Amino acid sequence: MRQALGGDGPEGTSGDQAAPSAMCEAGQDKRDMRGAWLTTVRNIDWPSEPGLSEQEQKEELDAWLDDAVDMNLNSVFLHARPTADAVYDSDMEPWARYLTGEQGGDPGYDPLEYAVEQAHERGLEMHAWFNPYRIGLLEPDLENLTDDHPVSQNPEWLVEHGNEAYVDPGNPEVREWVTDVIMDVVERYDVDGMHFDDFFYPYPVEGEEFGDDAMWEAHGGDFDQREDWRRDNVDQLMRDVHGQIQETKPWVSFGVSPFGIWRNDSTDDSGSPSSGLQSYDDQFADTRTWIEEGTIDYVAPQLYWERGFETADYEQMTDWWANEVEGTGVDLYIGQGAYRLGSDDWSDDDALSAQLDYSAENEQVVGDIYFSIKDMRENEAAVDELLNSHYDRPALPPQVDSGQDAPQVGAVQGLDASVEDGTAQVSWDADEDARFYAVYRLAEDAVESVAGGDPEEQCAALTQENLVEVTGRTGVTDGGADGETAGYVVTALDDHRAEGPVGEVVDVRG
Repeated sequence: MRQALGGDGPEGTSGDQAAPSAMCEAGQDKRDMRGAWLTTVRNIDWPSEPGLSEQEQKEELDAWLDDAVDMNLNSVFLHARPTADAVYDSDMEPWARYLTGEQGGDPGYDPLEYAVEQAHERGLEMHAWFNPYRIGLLEPDLENLTDDHPVSQNPEWLVEHGNEAYVDPGNPEVREWVTDVIMDVVERYDVDGMHFDDFFYPYPVEGEEFGDDAMWEAHGGDFDQREDWRRDNVDQLMRDVHGQIQETKPWVSFGVSPFGIWRNDSTDDSGSPSSGLQSYDDQFADTRTWIEEGTIDYVAPQLYWERGFETADYEQMTDWWANEVEGTGVDLYIGQGAYRLGSDDWSDDDALSAQLDYSAENEQVVGDIYFSIKDMRENEAAVDELLNSHYDRPALPPQVDSGQDAPQVGAVQGLDASVEDGTAQVSWDADEDARFYAVYRLAEDAVESVAGGDPEEQCAALTQENLVEVTGRTGVTDGGADGETAGYVVTALDDHRAEGPVGEVVDVRG
């Protein structure tokens, strides 16, 4: 039996209600980045092999997204541009060969479009993961480029380094091309984020120098050191991409997961207490500058090391990165090495949850991203431990700064619910301004608090403990209803993931 209780405002809302997330700091406790990388290159995760039919690919992708929901994750980072080719329908670059087995082979549908649609239905964010400069291995990637590949059309962009090939970051045409490719996706797809990993200038190869002499001679005149010029090349790309995203779709977050060491303190007094490869010097990736300038919205350093690791201790590295983002407005997520599960130092069931035991106590750390989702699926015991210790409830995704004082979505209307044999059916009307919906199961005291119309009491009631599901659909089945369940509330999240005001509460008591 349903009874709708509301305030004195229109359509069951209190006249002066504001969004819980805007009113109450406690509301931020239910936000957490919980992501996983879904890798297409070399068919690491998906598709499991090239040449699967459209239906087989879709079924596999659906299964990965269902796994993400079962793990109480809220974001998936899909490798949409692995090697200057596309896992989406593009007029600018050819289809990736990991779909059909042949670069340029049309899979018969648009995988990114399908992935976004299916992720959003499940309440998952979908981030497009791009490699800006990498072309791939000399064999088979470089040897099998299509005639219309941008490098085939512009061979002067190419630099071979070791057994891999890259486009030259020092070439202004390359920077413009990469930015245009990114913005093509931002403009045409309803992605929630644009993501770069750790591939900028290539990792060092012993005995080899990156062959950018021509671009250095042509464009390096303002710099005394080639290293500074290289860093500036990458800095410019980051500024260009972030600036254009902000102008086009400011709710699309832009972030990067760099190698976990910026610089060692033996090289730079402000560096981290580590002794490994330095991304600033070896890849010319000056993450600190991007944080200070605000040309990224978040940073997710790849801290794929255990606590006590002499070269780069997980706890010390977490603290260093936390100090870097403090006061900047740039969010910090930790890149977690799920691929190490089962190895000597990561063999215990709590290998992942133990990492979070430490970083979750640091207020600057607001989430984690796991590489990769396949390793999560294959290590059920570690995921179960993570669910028991940290992910026992769903979480709202982080909010993207909108510059607005109030959410751009109203109260959910048409709420209905019924309970039978411990299972609740909850439904509501669609809101064209809603990106996701948050569903809360309430006990008697919380129902009364929400129905009373006081914004602070409403905020206090809509806690993570009461959060049942985040979804893009307009209904859920809640199998957790019990004798303590008195009612349900649903709120809408806008494009920036800000939570809208409370409308009516549905009382399911007889």
